[in-house]
Amino acid sequence: MLKIQKPELLLPAGSLNKLKTVILYGADAVYMGVPDLSLRAKSTFPIEEFEEGISFAKANGKKVYLALNLFSHNSDIPKLSGFIKTIKKLKPHGVIISDPGVFAYVHKQMPKLPIHISTQANVCSTLTVDFWKSMGASRCVLGREVSYKEALEIRKKCKAIELEIFVHGAMCISYSGRCLMSAFMASRSANSGACAYSCRWKYKSKLVLEEETRTNQYFTLEEDNKGSYVFNSKDLCLISKLDKVFSAGFSSLKIEGRTKSEYYAAQVTRVYRKAIDDYFIAPKKWSPQIYMSELLTLQNRGYTEGFFDGPPTRESQEYNNCASKSEWSSCGFVRKNNGECLTLEIKHKLSKNDEIELLSPYRFEPYKLTLNNIVLAGGNKMVESISPGRSNQSIKIYLPKADAKLFPVYSVARVKLNQ
Repeated sequence: MLKIQKPELLLPAGSLNKLKTVILYGADAVYMGVPDLSLRAKSTFPIEEFEEGISFAKANGKKVYLALNLFSHNSDIPKLSGFIKTIKKLKPHGVIISDPGVFAYVHKQMPKLPIHISTQANVCSTLTVDFWKSMGASRCVLGREVSYKEALEIRKKCKAIELEIFVHGAMCISYSGRCLMSAFMASRSANSGACAYSCRWKYKSKLVLEEETRTNQYFTLEEDNKGSYVFNSKDLCLISKLDKVFSAGFSSLKIEGRTKSEYYAAQVTRVYRKAIDDYFIAPKKWSPQIYMSELLTLQNRGYTEGFFDGPPTRESQEYNNCASKSEWSSCGFVRKNNGECLTLEIKHKLSKNDEIELLSPYRFEPYKLTLNNIVLAGGNKMVESISPGRSNQSIKIYLPKADAKLFPVYSVARVKLNQ
């Protein structure tokens, strides 16, 4: 029996801070892209930060993949030569591509550069994987619509190519992001990375159906006056299926969420990092419960296992609202640590005597702390409460030196709502 290899844990980097955060909390690799040539329309990365981020990742022994997963128009073609120059300057570990024409262009210009086929290319069969392999692709990202049974068959039949699957993040109502609703309703193209998330909006529907052979016979489908979030999918979460995922031998486990908060980035990374490491230390003792309890603290619309066991049922949708199910919120992240005093930049209102939890990249158990005093950073002024504002609002947190070492810069903290 072949030894199962530990898969890569791949996280999105929506900003330089998030890149550093997920690497701190255990990501093996990150993916990011510039706005003009990827589905990263909200990217906040100037080229200087790309360079810093890639240097930071390489210094920590991690990989960086650049997203070039646009669907090209003629107006995009002149930009490609500039992108090749950027790749040569930045020296990422690979690029993510969906468009066959862009693939051919990049592969011709840089034949040794690893190219990953994006989920936008809808890779859902052995035929498609074999096609991209024959073209020179080094990895295929399987579509979210692929069941575990199908993915297992693809893995067994398609050799000498890496396979990547999504294990956590938002689910799109359309086929791997090929959505026209956002463009039609808000003039924002989902396929250009500017999705308005029309599927999360509340709808009141009254549909009239006419069956082809029963002309003038109308069948009415109506919602009640409360309306419905009829297109609102729950979020993908495969934590309870990871043991099966590991046994299948996939190369990379991908997490979605480039626009989410730094708390989300840190927490989802630390949980999946812990789950992966624990399994490969003691697979027979592995159980998903402790990891799921932590994932419930993340912003989520409820969780679903998506297409893992086949087509999703109605239980994969949340029809009543699109609000987060979590009782927790990010309350800040560490911006300075002098060895005993943390400077925590605030992201949620905090009041005296609130209990917060600091999450360390070096231990899984949260560090609970009651704010007996709230001391503003930049002085010693004490306040009864503090809220995030337009300028960075920060407080001082004093810890014993041994404990302060647990929370380097980019560590995050959370607070339970309505405590």
